[in-house]
Amino acid sequence: MANYRIAPSILSANFAKLGEEITAVIDSGADFIHFDVMDNHYVPNLTIGPLVCEAIRPLTDAVIDVHLMVEPVDRIIPDFAKAGANIISFHPEASRHIDRTIGLIKEQGCKAGMVFNPATPLNYLDHVLEKLDLVLIMSVNPGFGGQQFIPEALEKLKSVRKRIDETGKNILLEIDGGVKVDNIAEIARAGADTFVAGSAIYGAGRDSDPHRYDSVVAALRAELARV
Repeated sequence: MANYRIAPSILSANFAKLGEEITAVIDSGADFIHFDVMDNHYVPNLTIGPLVCEAIRPLTDAVIDVHLMVEPVDRIIPDFAKAGANIISFHPEASRHIDRTIGLIKEQGCKAGMVFNPATPLNYLDHVLEKLDLVLIMSVNPGFGGQQFIPEALEKLKSVRKRIDETGKNILLEIDGGVKVDNIAEIARAGADTFVAGSAIYGAGRDSDPHRYDSVVAALRAELARV
């Protein structure tokens, strides 16, 4: 079986108990913590910044996977690197110089990712793919959690998987938006190996049971085992 990674998005977590939410989801067997940063400028929503990343870093050794939905993007990259991010991904439309932004992320000691909205063309990858550590395909329009999966994302995944395989490099292919137990296997078959899930995981429990996410993460793993 491929090495699949599950990355719960804390956008859907209970922020009144964020530390508990992160500990519970990692203990359930999740791999990454997906950290959605929105600026009410590039996207019509406002979420969390580097101080929250810094606060959760001591709680887990898991990879903190930061998705920057901000414009301009370069100014805030060093802040998230200092706060403990492991992967920093950005949207090409939010960068004036894409190659420079990738270099900045790497100079800060983080892995670099590029994010593609549903209508963003893949030609942004033409000259920089081999410099990336991750490509993130959005299967919803960015800005809000709880949206429905856009099926056209499957074809985009297949195209990027082909490009990645041709490089021979270990570049993660991540999907974000509407990932659930009933579609994760189909998404994996299209080429994704890293799966962001927000409401599908964090919507599964809001009580004080420390094992409240075990069953949904196990169900996602079971579906992936069928691929």
